Amino acid sequence: MKSGLLRKLKRAVVILMVVGLVGPWVLILPMNLIQPFTTMVMLRRAGQRLFEGKRPIYPKRDVVGRDEISPHLRRAVLASEDDRFYLHFGFDLEEIQNAMERAKRGKRLRGASTITQQVAKNIFLWEGRSFIRKGYEAYLTLVLEVCLSKERVLDLYLNLAEWGDGVFGAEMAAQTHFRKSAKALTRDEAARLAAVLPAPRRWSPKGSIASRRASVILGRMRYPAPKEEPDAEPRRRKG
Repeated sequence: MKSGLLRKLKRAVVILMVVGLVGPWVLILPMNLIQPFTTMVMLRRAGQRLFEGKRPIYPKRDVVGRDEISPHLRRAVLASEDDRFYLHFGFDLEEIQNAMERAKRGKRLRGASTITQQVAKNIFLWEGRSFIRKGYEAYLTLVLEVCLSKERVLDLYLNLAEWGDGVFGAEMAAQTHFRKSAKALTRDEAARLAAVLPAPRRWSPKGSIASRRASVILGRMRYPAPKEEPDAEPRRRKG
């Protein structure tokens, strides 16, 4: 009796492991063409809004194409969240090392999540800080980097990022906070939206915290996002 139950348990564990390893590939490959219908973060927010009696229950979101989002917002988000986005393969080892050095000096350990990691967490993962969750996040990040181009990962992020209480995606953020489309955002407005990404339900794009953070982001936006290391050898021309 016990041996039969043990076999069933082992079989269930194997099935879960196979689904956990193969499932992300099946779900992520179509994202080259379509946006995910929903995300784990949006579902959690819907549950919270239902419990708090807020309406609408399901968060507001309006998915738009790359051409419908201001280049200023793309650059501002990179400057704020992951300026080495084009230089790493999902994990910014340099930023992780910098974060660890700050922690050794007694400063608060600051997160070093890349945009790809944030996409993985937003779409697939539950809340928590367990080793299992962090390990699965790393796996999902690698699958995203293998299956999708950098530009596509950024497209996904801009359409699923949280920008306020019940506000998701660049278009809804622009309409909610600035009464205009995401395509019409100015450099300053884009920087302000990027500035609140770490705490979008506590900070307002028009508030004092956003103003301070946006000034730093605007300084970074003066330069294009780096796409090769500064000390990299120049590529030789063919022929």
